[in-house]
Amino acid sequence: MLLKEIKNIFHKELDSAYSKEEVDSFFYLLIEHYLGLERFVLALQPNLTVTKEEEQPLFEALTQLRQYRPIQYIIGNAHFMEMDFKVDENVLVPRPETEELVRWIIEDLHGKDSRARNGSPKILDIGTGSGCIAVSLAKNLPAAEVFALDISEKALAIAQKNAGVHRVCVEFLKKDILNWDSRETEFDIIVSNPPYVREQEKGAMHKNVTSQEPELALFVSNENPLQFYEAIARFAMKGLKENGSLYLEINQYLAKETEQLLKSHNFSEIELRNDMFGNERMIKCSYINL
Repeated sequence: MLLKEIKNIFHKELDSAYSKEEVDSFFYLLIEHYLGLERFVLALQPNLTVTKEEEQPLFEALTQLRQYRPIQYIIGNAHFMEMDFKVDENVLVPRPETEELVRWIIEDLHGKDSRARNGSPKILDIGTGSGCIAVSLAKNLPAAEVFALDISEKALAIAQKNAGVHRVCVEFLKKDILNWDSRETEFDIIVSNPPYVREQEKGAMHKNVTSQEPELALFVSNENPLQFYEAIARFAMKGLKENGSLYLEINQYLAKETEQLLKSHNFSEIELRNDMFGNERMIKCSYINL
C-alpha cells in the first residue's frame, strides 16, 4: 500500500477525535518508530509503498489511537528534556510544562547558587512517576545527589529503568508523602509535580488522558484539592536545609490558594511563574524557620 494512503486513512479515522496536526504527529512518530522513516519522507518519495508486514503495526496503532490510548504508551516512550523516557500505563506521560519547572531549577543552580558549582546539592523529587524530573536533574546536574519517591512500585520500576538508560544515579524510595515524616536527610531542593486535577475538571480533559493515564497520579477530590501540597509543605518545613527551595507544579485554577497555603506555613520569597501557555503553573518558595 502507498504510505500516503495510510496517512489518509489515519486522518479519516482520527480527525473527529483529534486535531489534524495531532494526527499528522501521530503518523510521523509511528513511521519513525516502526519503519525508521523521517517525517519528510513523503515529500521526497510521494509514491513510497510499504509491505503488508510493515503496515501491520501502523494499523494496530491506529486501532489503539481510536480507543484513545496515548501515542507515548503505544510506542513505549516519551520525549522530555531532549531525552527519551520509557513510559507505560503506570506513569503519567511527561508534559512540556514540567520541562519548564526542571529548567527553572537548573537555571537557578547554575546561576546565583554556588552549590551546583562547588558542592553536591541534595534534591528530592516527590511523586517521581517515570522519573523524568529526577533523571533530568541528575543528568544536567552531575554533582547533585538526587532522591526520588513514589507510592507505586510499578512507577518506581519504570523510573529505575529510565535512570539506567540515561546512566545517572538516583536513589529511589517507595514512600507515601501523605504518611511519611522522615527527618533522616535534609535537602537543598524539594520538587514535586503531585496530583492536582480536581474531579470536576475531568470533563474538560481529553479521553486519552482521563481514560488511560493513572488516576492516582492525576486526580484529587473537589473537597480537598490541595491535600498533597499541604503534605509536601509540612514535610518541607522539616526536610529543607536553611536557604533551601521548594519548587512545585500547580493547578492553574488554584494558584492563589496554593500560594496562600505556603504563606500559612511560613514559606517566603514565593514566586509564581506562567507556563508556555500563559497559565500560572509553577511556584517556588523558601522556608522561614521561626
